[in-house]
Amino acid sequence: MVACVTGGTTLCTFGTMPNVLRGTSSLTTLIGGVPACVVGDGAPYLNIGPFGMCTTLTNPAVASATAAALGVLTPQPCTPITAAWIPAQFTVLVGGQPCLTLGSTCMCKYLGVINIIQPGQFTVLVG
Repeated sequence: MVACVTGGTTLCTFGTMPNVLRGTSSLTTLIGGVPACVVGDGAPYLNIGPFGMCTTLTNPAVASATAAALGVLTPQPCTPITAAWIPAQFTVLVGGQPCLTLGSTCMCKYLGVINIIQPGQFTVLVG
């Protein structure tokens, strides 16, 4: 598996555009000169930024705008409210936390699934 680093790309199932993951939990562990990302890097805005517009009716802003538009889906700005990452690889630890890799996921409060779609580097394999 390929370890994820700061600069890796993430995407939410209800977002309209990808965003960049920022690792802040393990700034002393570098992979290719860039901080590695771990399960502790799941804070909204600090680690996981907005994904453009949100398209799910479980988001109250989208539901309200859609109701006002007489049922026509009306996306609203993404405001990620995230839980912890679920690592795809539990055996590789960075600073005592599992390293994020392709296949790691994070849930948004509005039921979106955030996936790592590009790890930010392609040279260090873990596993």
